Amino acid sequence: MQRISLTARCYFFAICLSLAFCVPAKADPGAFHAFLESLWPRASAQGISRATFTRVLDRLSEDPSVPIAVAKQPEFERLLSTYFKEAVSPTRVARGRALAQTYHGELDTVVSRYGVPRGILLAAWGMESDFGRDRGDKDIVRSLATLAFHRRDNDLFSNELLSALVILQRGQLTRARLVGSWAGAMGDPQFMPSAYLKYAVSYRGAGVPDIWNSPADTLASIGYFLRASGWNPALPWGMEVVLPKDFDFKTLHADFRDFAAAGVKAANGAAMPHGNATLFMPAGAGGPAFLLSENYWVLKAYNNSDSYALSLACLGDRIEGRNGLRKAWPQHQKLWRRSEKIEIQHLLTKLGLYHGTFDGKFGQASRDAIHAFQIEARDAPADGIGGPGLLALLHAKADAR
Repeated sequence: MQRISLTARCYFFAICLSLAFCVPAKADPGAFHAFLESLWPRASAQGISRATFTRVLDRLSEDPSVPIAVAKQPEFERLLSTYFKEAVSPTRVARGRALAQTYHGELDTVVSRYGVPRGILLAAWGMESDFGRDRGDKDIVRSLATLAFHRRDNDLFSNELLSALVILQRGQLTRARLVGSWAGAMGDPQFMPSAYLKYAVSYRGAGVPDIWNSPADTLASIGYFLRASGWNPALPWGMEVVLPKDFDFKTLHADFRDFAAAGVKAANGAAMPHGNATLFMPAGAGGPAFLLSENYWVLKAYNNSDSYALSLACLGDRIEGRNGLRKAWPQHQKLWRRSEKIEIQHLLTKLGLYHGTFDGKFGQASRDAIHAFQIEARDAPADGIGGPGLLALLHAKADAR
């Protein structure tokens, strides 16, 4: 179901992967430059000249702040509701609405061109760089070279470094323009170099896309990326819904109209569209409930996180003037540690219900497996989330096998 673009998801996985590398006690310039030189055959194969390769990389040194940034990343899970409240803040909503007025003409054009709603365009801009106020000021060539050196077991960062060299080889941008986050993401939409090459577009249809200084280019590039990733203009991202008191939770997947026939109603009173829908209750049956369309998974192509995608979607709604959530987040929610989530995934696998990776992330595959277990164990409501007793119940069922 999740159609994730490898190029676009680089920013998300770059951060996740970089968390794992070990920070050396002391940099080794010789080893660093030997590694960079080892990239020459791959660079040459991509049309990068020896002159460009040498000019950009010959005097490059490691960026010591990159390992420090990695080491300072929080190693704990956050409730989706906590992330949501910070992301969909009144300040960000107000800023998005003000920019909607400032760039209403450009937004009209981008919406017409790509079919992505203006609220989603603005929300993505806000989520990625706080509307250009937090795009980063790192030399991304240096950052990517440092990350690539420390993650030699994975080609992700070296591929992005080579994409940056391609940009410079083509003369599209000067080295001074390649600035962004310590993870290598650039400009207002926070595109990695490979994503810039593939998805950055000029609003006017000519010239080099300027995602640092041109809001029009930023909005057009976001619109093009989402449309290229599969955005369907005929569908909303989804909607908050109200479940009937007697809802049986027998399935999390059906057509929107099937959910409507079961008594599920849009919280804003809108009619249900046609198309496949997924019922998502991020805080369990006691919190807000959403029906997600295929477009929701397109938002996850930007960042493969439910916290991110749901926040972006609801921020877009708020920017466009729609009300906030009808149902409040529960005051007390179970916060599973990552080790506990991995344990749950192993137990679900033992019971034949889960076939994914043991990553400690509860995506849709994990929620479907939990839902199937809840149905089998008659653990109501079967919301795909489970309560504090889920782990103990799983142990009991797995031990009885």
